[in-house]
Amino acid sequence: MKANKLIASKSLYLQQHAHNPVQWYPWSEEALAKAKAENKPILVSIGYSACHWCHVMEKEGFEDMEVADLMNANFICIKIDREERPDLDNIYMEAVQVMGLQGGWPLNVFLMPDQKPFYGGTYFPKNQWMKVLAGVAQAFEKQYEELVKSAEGFGRSIDRSVIEKYGLKREEGEFTPENVRAMARNLLKGVDTEWGGMKRVPKFPMPVIWNFLLDMAILDEQKHIGEQVCFTLKKIGMGGIYDHLGGGFCRYSVDGEWFAPHFEKMLYDNGQLLGLYSKAFQYSKDSFFKEKIKETVKWLNGEMRSPEMGFYSALDADSDGAEGKFYTWTYKELKELLGLDLDWFGELYGIKTEGNWEDGVNILFQTLSYSEVAQNHGLTLDTFEGKLKEVKEKLFENRSSRVRPGLDDKIISGWNGLVIDGLCKAYLAIGDEGYKRSALETGNFIWNQMVHDNVLYRNFKDNDAYTPAFLEDYAAVIQSFISLYKISFSPLWLNRAKLLTERVMDNFLDERDGMFFFNDPKTEKLIADKKEVFDNVLPASNSVMARNLHQLGLYLYNDTYLCQAESMLQLVREMVIKEPDFLANWANFYLEKSVPTAEIAIAGKDANRVGLSLQADYHPNMVIAATTVNTEEVPILAGKSTEKTILYVCFNKSCKQPVETIEEAVSQLPFLSKTK
Repeated sequence: MKANKLIASKSLYLQQHAHNPVQWYPWSEEALAKAKAENKPILVSIGYSACHWCHVMEKEGFEDMEVADLMNANFICIKIDREERPDLDNIYMEAVQVMGLQGGWPLNVFLMPDQKPFYGGTYFPKNQWMKVLAGVAQAFEKQYEELVKSAEGFGRSIDRSVIEKYGLKREEGEFTPENVRAMARNLLKGVDTEWGGMKRVPKFPMPVIWNFLLDMAILDEQKHIGEQVCFTLKKIGMGGIYDHLGGGFCRYSVDGEWFAPHFEKMLYDNGQLLGLYSKAFQYSKDSFFKEKIKETVKWLNGEMRSPEMGFYSALDADSDGAEGKFYTWTYKELKELLGLDLDWFGELYGIKTEGNWEDGVNILFQTLSYSEVAQNHGLTLDTFEGKLKEVKEKLFENRSSRVRPGLDDKIISGWNGLVIDGLCKAYLAIGDEGYKRSALETGNFIWNQMVHDNVLYRNFKDNDAYTPAFLEDYAAVIQSFISLYKISFSPLWLNRAKLLTERVMDNFLDERDGMFFFNDPKTEKLIADKKEVFDNVLPASNSVMARNLHQLGLYLYNDTYLCQAESMLQLVREMVIKEPDFLANWANFYLEKSVPTAEIAIAGKDANRVGLSLQADYHPNMVIAATTVNTEEVPILAGKSTEKTILYVCFNKSCKQPVETIEEAVSQLPFLSKTK
């Protein structure tokens, strides 16, 4: 089949469609101009390489000549990789939801030649898709004015400001302990006490929720909340959503028990979960969490690392034509490989002779603790763990000979930022110097290869950085650079974070409401300039940016940053109190403003070692700086003597008595004030 216009794209997802008989275009001036010149409706189809149903619709529809003929005759067809262009995905996903339809991927949206949407949907089987295509083509020909009117309405709806859309109003109220405790209580009402996670199916890990609740458990000394967080993370780590042989987490579970995953592995999930499990290990000292950290880092470095020291974006759900085939086992396969060891291994992972999942295969799903299975089989825990290690290595080696899931090898700056942050937290939790080295190498790769003249780019492939970055990328990379400072105490990272922050302030800020646009309006004219407010699988880019500004403001004594961060939180304040479920990262910032944030400066010849030792235990809501020499480069350290190693703890523009030991400094850290 002759290639279409997607053949020149770097995107794996677009390349997968480059030999469809559909005359696909990438999102481009050429395609948009053609639609206007020929007065044809535009069909925008959005997906990503690891999306199972995207592949199904391609096979059933876009590879079919009858379907392609109908599409080519009546539409300008544009394919978009949502991971390359999340700005366009945000616009057209909201459009479909405004139409009262269910969102998801593949996302198929019909636009007027001016890019305004008038109809859409997600996956369509072939026969239904052909009816939709024919119906839309006929409506465009016979009911053109009605479609124009409808598209204008949808266009206005998705272009509304966040203030109008959500009824926001900026207030100057205090951030009170009572409110943040109410947020935690509201969230806990939605927790599944039997299986962990939230009471939703399908079940996503939602790291932002558990990050907030873990910080709340510590800062409000509520042990039961910490136990609930650890329970959830245990259940996720025992579930089929976790790869027990290779490490790393799948995107979500299709059931409420974390049993059967949708098998794609996304970089953004694993970066966030790595950081969360690291904090949980510091909090609980439970070796289970340490195991998941080490296995996940091993997977990241072994399977997802590029020669340039970036991390690739995703592994597909499918391999050898079937979803999950790479990860599942028949009883016969396991029996041949394990022999008598299958007795205890099968008990540990819920293996059944007829299979515990569909088509007679087994998903590895940990049902009991290691100690329980060891005891059941008369083994010491050490002996059992040694045997388990050997068996897992044997199965992993066997699995490695299978057809592998497809690798999406584009490197996304923001997702790499999340992994850097996770690696920094893993280093602080475990102390493995390799984790620190990986984090620093990836941070330098981003700065050297994906930042040009202080402009960040989102994508990197074939030695080329392309697509100017979105707020999501800036926010995650800035956050990661702050984390790199905390493990290295090199001012270089704060300087780099500041340069990127200045770019965000100059190019993304909407002065009308004080929030940041998701896209840079100066880069490309779209039908709407969107803003991300709600925290979901990924935290909202505005909430991450607000917390970045807060931390940088404290490090750099920059009141502009501090005021901007507080203004953003004040705007969503009432909504966060009422609806913390999808504003959990904002809730975490609200918690930080309620405590308040501890500012720790350490100066002296042993400052760096002391700074790392202090962070070996997890202390939320803290900025920490260290120097072995007198310096003015980092304002929080300015004027601090280095004659002997001293720790200074300050908050709310007031400093405690300088101390010489970590224990004394920790005793000065603030907690949420007690109320009756």
